[in-house]
Amino acid sequence: MRRLFLAAVAALLPWAAPALARDTLTIGLSQFPATLHPAFDSMLAKTYLLGFVQRPVTAYDADWRLVCLLCERLPTLENGDARPEPLPGGKTGVAVTYRLREGLKWDDGTPVTSADLVFAWEVGRHPQSGVANGDLYRRVTRIEAKDARTVTLHLDRLTFDYNAINDLRPLPAHVERARFLADPAGYRDATAYDREPTRPGLYDGPFRVAERVAGSHLVLERNPHWSGPPPAFRRVVVRTVENTAALEANLLSGGVDMIAGELGLPLEQAVALERRARGRFTLVTKPGLAYEHLDVNLDSPILADPRVRRALLAGLDRAALTRQVFDNRQPVAATLVAPADWVFDPGVVPQGFDPALAARLLDEAGWSAGAGGVRRNARGESLTLELLTTAGNRSRELVAQVIQAQWRAIGVDLRLRAEPPRVMFGDTVTKRRFPHLAMFAWYSAPESVPRSTLHSGMVPTAANGWSGQNYGGYANPAMDRLIDAVELETDRARRKALWSELQRLYAADLPALPLVFKADAFLLPPGLRGLVPTGHQ
Repeated sequence: MRRLFLAAVAALLPWAAPALARDTLTIGLSQFPATLHPAFDSMLAKTYLLGFVQRPVTAYDADWRLVCLLCERLPTLENGDARPEPLPGGKTGVAVTYRLREGLKWDDGTPVTSADLVFAWEVGRHPQSGVANGDLYRRVTRIEAKDARTVTLHLDRLTFDYNAINDLRPLPAHVERARFLADPAGYRDATAYDREPTRPGLYDGPFRVAERVAGSHLVLERNPHWSGPPPAFRRVVVRTVENTAALEANLLSGGVDMIAGELGLPLEQAVALERRARGRFTLVTKPGLAYEHLDVNLDSPILADPRVRRALLAGLDRAALTRQVFDNRQPVAATLVAPADWVFDPGVVPQGFDPALAARLLDEAGWSAGAGGVRRNARGESLTLELLTTAGNRSRELVAQVIQAQWRAIGVDLRLRAEPPRVMFGDTVTKRRFPHLAMFAWYSAPESVPRSTLHSGMVPTAANGWSGQNYGGYANPAMDRLIDAVELETDRARRKALWSELQRLYAADLPALPLVFKADAFLLPPGLRGLVPTGHQ
């Protein structure tokens, strides 16, 4: 399953009828999407916006159950819509049949058909397209369009989540096919989602994009061809304020009606605001699967040494960090698996703060204490690292400064750099242009197998069109085998045992440095009802 940056999309639509005396809702968001194309980039601001204007075939609901959104019923082995099929070499694949709901239309009135799913698969499978979750498209070896509403996907393996195709969203072939065929490698820069985002025909959800001002806002209006329950609001404005202090000021001044929990204020800032402005807003919090961490570029000769990674983690007092910065509301992470997920192994405990261990490991790695408190190697090179994170996020900026101070105490010279989220996620991280460390969060679906982020075949390169999300360049055959085994194991008890082994290997290898698991904080106007945070993607 693909992982997403920073937070999950809540079940925002449709809402119960709100007691607001107007038909427009203005939502504050801390990031602006780098693209609106469903298949490119792993940025939650995009996925949040697509939650209004598009629907995936399948998704996890607020109760963490896989459900059909565009299909009539979820295909299973039990109901016969999925069936195992033998493959060469004694392997077992699966044929999964989905039937689209009747009456689905793009916002120009063109029906959503099987051809749109086939086209989406053709784009994702092309070796030069550079989609984020290329593995999903590659494991679908063939698609049969039985008729205009029925498709059968032939997958190259029978996995425990064989019927979850959340990332394989239909693409409007009548709008996009010619653009793609003209230049598959350049398609991601030529798509109508970026060139003509308000063009009718791109959206099949309850809303459509009526206006897009880059870096500022998007105006969403009701899709006249939406066949589902009508949205409670005629118009939704999603306004981006990338500085969280300014976002708070916008809420207080009435510039926005609410702040989205998925991409809004850090929990501690939201709690403090709710206390100061008691009664003006409703605060809803939801613990979830948001994994705040430091992605490690393992191409760095310094960080390629596991002793250095272990030293850096031992030199972080994460318990003090969550106590002082997050009011003990966000637990320290041992690995990428959150306590809220059923496959979490409590036996894998977080590394504690141990500056003596950090010093010993750095000594062993050849980084000796030097003049000015900064360690140096035998060539006289200083232990200097760069930490990249998102600009304007007050919480992240504070955490980065705490990390800088704590690592200074063990002899590490940490330089801080911040970029606007749409630049960092749209280019720098995706193309692995950060030299050492990048701080952000993954938000995943329940029991999300980390193939795209940890498998050695998922490292983005120019050769594969920057497809994949293994931005650190982690490659361990043992992890590859575990990922393969977890996916293929259908017995829950055996699968949980494999997940435990995966977490132990992650804690030993440290392909990323775990920080905390985050909780979403929604600040809602009085009278807005029906918003159900999910805690996941």
